[in-house]
Amino acid sequence: MNDVTIDFTAIDFETANGSPASACAVGLVKVRDGAVVERASWLIQPPQPHDAFLPFNVQLHGISREMTRNAPTWEEQLPRLLAFVGDDVLVAHNARFDIGVAVTISLATNTTLPPLAYFCSLRLARRSYELHSYRLPVAAEAAGFTTLVHHDPVSDAEASAAIVVDVSRRLGAVELADVGASAGVDIERIELSRERELAATLTAAATFA
Repeated sequence: MNDVTIDFTAIDFETANGSPASACAVGLVKVRDGAVVERASWLIQPPQPHDAFLPFNVQLHGISREMTRNAPTWEEQLPRLLAFVGDDVLVAHNARFDIGVAVTISLATNTTLPPLAYFCSLRLARRSYELHSYRLPVAAEAAGFTTLVHHDPVSDAEASAAIVVDVSRRLGAVELADVGASAGVDIERIELSRERELAATLTAAATFA
């Protein structure tokens, strides 16, 4: 019997290269009452000039330029992504990377992105488990998720979700905010307008330096 009642959506992006604006795939997992109720994953066509597919990245996730050639662009697929997420807090392992992907590619494509609330399963794992490593495969196994296909975006998202659900169960927490308060991990928020202003400020500073 499931004794966890928290709700959230876990997310994972794969990128074509080292640029966070090069998202080429996304995986999403919706959790209700501590259980996965829906999964979704699709390819994304990275925007120019962030569309180079480096061999290292392709080897990691198996996604090539040819596979994304006819995939929706970030602007085209964003409504689908936001509809899946709804009002949920987003959970990711090393969440600043994944949320950073959404922000950076939105800035690169001049796309409107609503404010996002997010929670990091990596930070939670570090505060909750005694492990030799807190990489997703190791932390997910500690949470009892043993079927991870690493760098498959929906599998990575589900692994992140498993960590949050496991720690929630251990803490007896019923809300994601309670998990964060008990473990000392905040639910954070990011707004595109602030990030755009910061980017403009840094660009101006570099110009006049």
